[in-house]
Formats: sequence, structure tokens, C-alpha cells
Amino acid sequence: MPGLSCDVLVVGGGPAGLTTAIALRSRGANVLLADSQTPPIDKACGEGIMPDARRDLAHLGVELPSFHGSEFRGIRFCDRRSSASADFPSGNGLGVRRTVLHRVLVDCAAAAGVRLAWKTNVSVKPGQPLRINGEEVKYKYLVGADGQSSRVRSWAGLDDATLFTRRFGFRIHYRVAPWSPYVEVHWAAAGQAYVTPVADDEISISVMTRNTDARSQELIESIPELRHRLGGAKVITRERGAILTTRRLKSVARGNVALVGDASGSSDAITGEGLAVSFRQAQLLGDALAAENLSLYRKKHSSIMQLPQAMARTMLLMDRWPLLRERALHVLACDPGLFQSMLSIHIGERPLRPFILREAPGLGLRLLRPSLP
Repeated sequence: MPGLSCDVLVVGGGPAGLTTAIALRSRGANVLLADSQTPPIDKACGEGIMPDARRDLAHLGVELPSFHGSEFRGIRFCDRRSSASADFPSGNGLGVRRTVLHRVLVDCAAAAGVRLAWKTNVSVKPGQPLRINGEEVKYKYLVGADGQSSRVRSWAGLDDATLFTRRFGFRIHYRVAPWSPYVEVHWAAAGQAYVTPVADDEISISVMTRNTDARSQELIESIPELRHRLGGAKVITRERGAILTTRRLKSVARGNVALVGDASGSSDAITGEGLAVSFRQAQLLGDALAAENLSLYRKKHSSIMQLPQAMARTMLLMDRWPLLRERALHVLACDPGLFQSMLSIHIGERPLRPFILREAPGLGLRLLRPSLP
């Protein structure tokens, strides 16, 4: 490949890498993105883009119209006893196949002038310069967007991290019309099943569990409502799996190297905020590199991760403690305004601190009642 020099080399061509490349290119950088795979790249994920994430994409110049998938207006939590739903305060989310989203981002990156090197061997070896197809690359900055097992992170000496949680996720698609205007989160003893509409005649179900032996079909069958809804529905994709972690790195940048997306730390996918977080990181890194000040990214990265990781810890308590989960879902079902407030905080439309000061004490007392009302 001729001309292996650039301002910024991005290793990893998933949504985090592509949006980062787009953000950098919009600020005038000469960007080369390299990945060993060929688009569209698929990965197990919930496939629900929240309204805040759609706005973040729009700020990057990436439009995601509703015809790419199926819009949803809020979130529904349910278990065998309770059901609670809340609408987004403004805008709709969009359920969209991961492959469709990837095609959109690839097209936008190409249109922006990002140099895309697919099906490329990126050699990242300790103590050696990075090479693409055997040829050394000259760059001013290097961005690692190569996922949870990032080779760039290891190469740059940024592996020092704390792993808080580790679970397993699976995704599968069914040929059936969506029955709800919400993304539904079905809570069960073995884990959660997220139901996301992705087309007029198709849904995506993502299963999350601590059980290493669990599979999506088994958990889905254990939930009576889903067993009823999906009776006779055709499975149209093979099961894809992923490891779900909550991981915090000691640092996400060193020298002229920065990390984005899962390479830079993660929140358990139970929050549904993984893509939104990577889009915000892309904007932040774009600003930092435009100012030639990577310390700006290093300092502000933690603030992007703070709320999703706090939400993940809270929701995983519900996953681990069945009685707490039952009480929490009952409280939310009885107080729709509370669920609405929490959803608004989750997508960044309300601040967390006032909610904690006003609502948390009363909520704690309701959860500590000896029995469900």
C-alpha cells in the first residue's frame, strides 16, 4: 500500500474507530484506518441506538434516518411479576442491525476522506514499530480502537486496569413483527433478554448472563412472555457471543498513543450505552488532537465513563440479588415518574446529583421494606 504516512493512524475499524476517524478528518487531519476484516463487520451487541447516541452521531455529521432500522420510543423493564415503561423525554431511539450501522459509518468515513485499509495485516509487536502488510507506518498520533483485547493497548504499555465485572452476551435475530414500541428488558434468574426492533418484520434479542453454560435460546425459553411471543417465529441468524466487562484503565493515553471504545475501558452492556460512549470519546479525542493536547483527552475520558459505569454497577446488583430486583421493578411499576426520571438521567438529559439528593433516600427506604407492598 503506497504512502504509508499520516497524521493519525487508527487501528480498528469498528464504530469506535470509524467515528474517531470521522471526527479527526473533520478537523483536517490526514487519517489512515486499518483493520484485518472486511466490511460490514458484525459483532454481538444490543443494536439499540439511544436518542442521545443518535444526536452524538449527528454532531459527527453522521445521519441515521429511521429507514435504516426501526424506531423505539422508550424502555420497558419487566419480570414475572412487574412491568414498568418510560418514554424518552425527547426523540426516539433506533434499532438497527450492527452490519447496517457499520455500512453507514464506512460510507461516511470514505466520503469524509478517511483512507480505509481493510483486510490488512497490522503487526503490533513489543519493542517494534507498527507495520501494515510488512511496511512501517509513519504517523504523528496512534489511536487504538481494537477492542477489549487491544494489541495497541498492550504495545503502548497501557494494560494496567481494574476489572470489576465479567459476564457473557449472545445475540440472535427472529423474523417476527415487533410487538412493542419499546426496547424491552426481560429480567430472569439466569440473566436478561433485551428485545430490540430492528425492522418492520424483525427483532434482535440480546441475552446477558453470568452463567458460562447458558445459551440465548435456553434463557429466552425460560421467560414465559418471550416463549409465547416467539412461538413459531423463525430464527434468521446464527447466535453470536461476546464477553461483557466493566473495566477501568489507569490511563487511556501515553505519549502519542490514545485508546477509544472498548480498548479504553468498558461498562457492562446491561446499560446499552457502549456505542454512545464511543461516539463521545471520538468527539473528545478529535478536540484533543486538534489542540495537540492528549492530556485533555486523558483527563476528560473518565467523566464520559463515570455515569455508564455507575449505572452498570447498580443494574448488576439487580442481576445478582433476585429480591432486590423484584422490589426495584415493583417500585418502578408503581411510580412511572421515577422510572422516567432515571431514564432521563441515563441518557444525559437530567443531572444525576439533584436526583440523588432528592429521590435516593426515599427510594432506598422503599427498597428496604421487608416485603413487597
